[in-house]
Amino acid sequence: MSDFIIVSLIGVLILCLLLTLVGFVFYSGLLSEVVIRTGSPPVKKITIAYKFKKGSYKESGAAFTESCSIAPKLCSIGVYYDDPNQTQADCCRYAVGSILSEDEEKPDEELQRLYEKFGFSVISFPEVSFAVTSSFPNRCPLSPICGAYRVFPELNSYITERRLSAYPFLEICKGDLIQYMCPLENQERFFVPELLEKQTEGEQKPKESEEDEDDKGDEVTETGESCQMESSAVIQEAGVSGAESGEAVADLPVEQQSPEQDEGDGQSEEADQGAKSSSESVGSGSSFEELDMDMEEAEKERKDGEEDHMKDNDEKA
Repeated sequence: MSDFIIVSLIGVLILCLLLTLVGFVFYSGLLSEVVIRTGSPPVKKITIAYKFKKGSYKESGAAFTESCSIAPKLCSIGVYYDDPNQTQADCCRYAVGSILSEDEEKPDEELQRLYEKFGFSVISFPEVSFAVTSSFPNRCPLSPICGAYRVFPELNSYITERRLSAYPFLEICKGDLIQYMCPLENQERFFVPELLEKQTEGEQKPKESEEDEDDKGDEVTETGESCQMESSAVIQEAGVSGAESGEAVADLPVEQQSPEQDEGDGQSEEADQGAKSSSESVGSGSSFEELDMDMEEAEKERKDGEEDHMKDNDEKA
C-alpha cells in the first residue's frame, strides 16, 4: 500500500511539473503568433544612454542588467548591427541601454549624468516614417530571450524575401510588449559613433596590411636581389682573385719554385745550352769550309787570268 502511494505522489508531481511547463510556455508567449508588417514605427524620436559592445548577442544580458539597475523604470533598448547568420559571433556589434526621453521631451539631466558616470554614452535617434515592425509579449524575464528566437528569424526572412533595405534591428522593451523595428530610411543615423570608428579602423587596417605586405614583398625582393648581387660580386671577386693568383704564380721568380722544378729546369737549360753550342759549332765549321772553297776558286780564277794574259802577249809578239 505504501508503495502505491509513493508511485502516485511521483506521478502527481510529474503531472504538475508538465502542467507548469505548459502554462509557462503559453504565458511567456513562446507559442504566440508572430506578425510582421511594414508601416509606422512604434516609437518616434528617442534619446538613449547606451554602451557599445562587440561579441555574441547571447552575452548582451549583462549589459541589459547593468542598464536596468541604474534606472529600473526606464524602457530598455538594444540595437543590433550585424546578422549573426553571416557574421561570426565574436564580431557582432550592438549597443544596449535605456531610453532617456521620447519625442520632444528632454532627458533628465541628473539621470543622464548618472548614466554617463557609469560609462554610458548618450545619443538621439531620429523619427522615421516607415519601418518593418513586430512585437512579442513581455511577461517574464525570459520573454526577451524567447522573443529573440521567435521574432528575429521571421524579421530576417521577411526582409530577405521582399528585398528590403531595412537595418539595424532595434529591440525595445516597453511595458507588456517587446517592440521590434528595422528602419527603412535614415539607417545611417541609427549608427553610434563607436560603430563608425570601428568601420574606419577596419577599412584602414586592410590597406595598412596590404601596404605592409607590399613593403615586405619589396623588402624580400630587394633582399633577394641584394643577396644575388652580393653572391655574384663574391663570385666575381673569387674569379679575379683566382686569376690574380694564377698570374702571381706565373710571375714568381725561379728561386721561389720547388726543388724538383729547379732540377728539371736546370736539366732543360743544360740541354738547351748543349744544343745551342752544338748548333753553333756546326754553324762555325760550315762557315770555315765555305771560306776555303771561295779562296781556292779565287786562286783558280787568278791563275786562269794570268795564263790567258800570257797567251795574248805571245800572240801579239
